[in-house]
Amino acid sequence: MVTSSQTITLKDFLQRSNIEASPAWEFIHGESIQKNMPTIDHSILQKRLVAAIDATNSGYEAFPELRCVLQHNSVVPDIAIVRCDRLPPNNQPIEGAPDWLIEILSPDQSTTKLIEKIQICLNEGTQLGWLMDSTEQVVIVLRPSQSLVFLRQEDMLPSLENIPLALTVDRVFGWLQRKG
Repeated sequence: MVTSSQTITLKDFLQRSNIEASPAWEFIHGESIQKNMPTIDHSILQKRLVAAIDATNSGYEAFPELRCVLQHNSVVPDIAIVRCDRLPPNNQPIEGAPDWLIEILSPDQSTTKLIEKIQICLNEGTQLGWLMDSTEQVVIVLRPSQSLVFLRQEDMLPSLENIPLALTVDRVFGWLQRKG
């Protein structure tokens, strides 16, 4: 993860030409932070979860690495799930927090910083957040004004009310088993 120590405003950050470079840059608490390059496991989980959520044919769309511009921050969740009627025209970023977001912990990422990022979104309207840790085989579930919930093994993963997703923790992390 790369950070920039130069103090700037959200407006200045959004005008930078490099914020969509790969990996994307985020702006959290006045600091520019470049996301980590994803691992194979991260990419597999991201790809499969987006496909599973989109296959529910709900009124939501799942997007990998979609910029969301909040009141004072700009985040790029690993997966942002947004109601279709909130999608902006003309290829613009999402204004406001995603309805649901999923972060996938990479080996060199800070769990605390990802929880803080999810909490920032929860404070601005996100209804559900997952933090996935494939090393520990656990999904931490965050909701507004509720305690963290740790899900493992055959625990069913929650989704938004109108998204009929039926996945267990074991099934999701089972996607990481390499065929041989």
